[in-house]
Amino acid sequence: MPLIWLAFIVLAVATLGYVMGWRRALSTVGGDARHLHSLPSYYGWNVFLKVVVPAFGLMIAWVLIQPLLIDRSVVQLIPETEVSEGSNIGLVMSEVRRTAQGITAAVAQGDMAPDMATDANADAAEVAQVLKDAGQIVTSDLSPAIVQGAQRYVELSSFGNLLMSIAVLAVGLLAMAWAVRESTPVFRARNVVEQGIKALLIAAASIAILTTIGIILSLVFNTIEFFRLYPAGDFFFLLEWAPSFSGRGGASSLGVLPLLWGTVYISIVALLVAVPIGLFSAIYLSEYASPRVRAIAKPLLEVLAGIPTIVYGLFALLTVGPLLVSVFGDGGLLGVSWQGGGRAVITAGLVMGIMLIPFVSSLSDDIINAVPQAMRDGSYGLGATQSETIKQVVLPAALPGIVGAILLAASRAIGETMIVVLGAGAAARLSLNPFEAMTTVTAKIVSQLTGDSDFASPEALVAFALGMTLFLLTLGLNVFALYIVRKYREQYD
Repeated sequence: MPLIWLAFIVLAVATLGYVMGWRRALSTVGGDARHLHSLPSYYGWNVFLKVVVPAFGLMIAWVLIQPLLIDRSVVQLIPETEVSEGSNIGLVMSEVRRTAQGITAAVAQGDMAPDMATDANADAAEVAQVLKDAGQIVTSDLSPAIVQGAQRYVELSSFGNLLMSIAVLAVGLLAMAWAVRESTPVFRARNVVEQGIKALLIAAASIAILTTIGIILSLVFNTIEFFRLYPAGDFFFLLEWAPSFSGRGGASSLGVLPLLWGTVYISIVALLVAVPIGLFSAIYLSEYASPRVRAIAKPLLEVLAGIPTIVYGLFALLTVGPLLVSVFGDGGLLGVSWQGGGRAVITAGLVMGIMLIPFVSSLSDDIINAVPQAMRDGSYGLGATQSETIKQVVLPAALPGIVGAILLAASRAIGETMIVVLGAGAAARLSLNPFEAMTTVTAKIVSQLTGDSDFASPEALVAFALGMTLFLLTLGLNVFALYIVRKYREQYD
């Protein structure tokens, strides 16, 4: 049974339980709801929650655990010769899963007989040819071990899905019977439902925390594994980034300093563009613009925040880069040869600064608007002009929040990837020339994990060390921004 059908059936059972719980509660008091502890709807919701929560909980747990158990069972069928040819059991199992998906799709479309899909004695070449003819695989050159493993995978998946459907429906029906039986006048249905809703809200709030913990743990464990294979001193203090995949890291120079310098340098250029434009835009929209202009300009300005970063990257590659070369390149308008190509620090910095404008502008605008009007009126009453009031009263009062907005924009700039990949190049170097190509930590994380990487090598594990370094850098900026905002924030009545 498809998972979506099972979910709809569980919801239908829960809805039926809601009606039964509501009616039973009323029937026990002769239809007079005044003799019930709670409103009749609470008895219905009590049944609904007690059906949905355990049924869906079991379904989610089953979906997460079943693939692991099936993989463990199928791995035992893969001979060592097959693993040695593939050089990695993970790659072999990926091929098994892809073939199993093809078999399932071929059976669903009627291109393959159900008996052939799970018959271990079926000819492997015939099965592979049927899959190729059905368009489920590109080549029919599949080993018998892969085909048999895929057949076993399909068989175990079908049996597991059937068993899951039976178990989930059984749990739902039993929970419905139990909850309907609880629908009596003395049952505190409202208390139970409210506690259940509270538990669901706590679980939803915990997902973000658990996800953060999972991300940190994955970074920490893989970073520790990297430092077991590569010296930490070389990683933090070496001035060269030159990975080599020819060996186990012996010929690689994996110094993070050139990447950190490129990250900081491009971010500084971006902030030099975003902060003045964003801050001046916020001052104009909050202090000078009419309500009509503000209602039009502010949403248009915030559209920049909704543009995908890949679009900014293409803009940097196809428009900004060639434009800068035509001005600062050899034979350009200025007659200088500073920039040799479109990919450079200034290209990525300019485009990234444009992307950060709405972050600085929107946050600064909200902070400036939070300054009480009474402070402006007091300044006007003392004879100050509007510009003097903004410079000497409004901006000093909003400065902590503006600094926090700038630091948050800096964190966003440090974590940017696509603009750097397309606009700044891939050269890891220590240089002060903004017209040279450089790269950042995020760009190298992508390049180190692109392709068939062996996660036992330092060249692949270094991506996690880079990610951990970047995580600590952005975390420090965010903590510093919160510290500035909380320490110097003014409380106004």
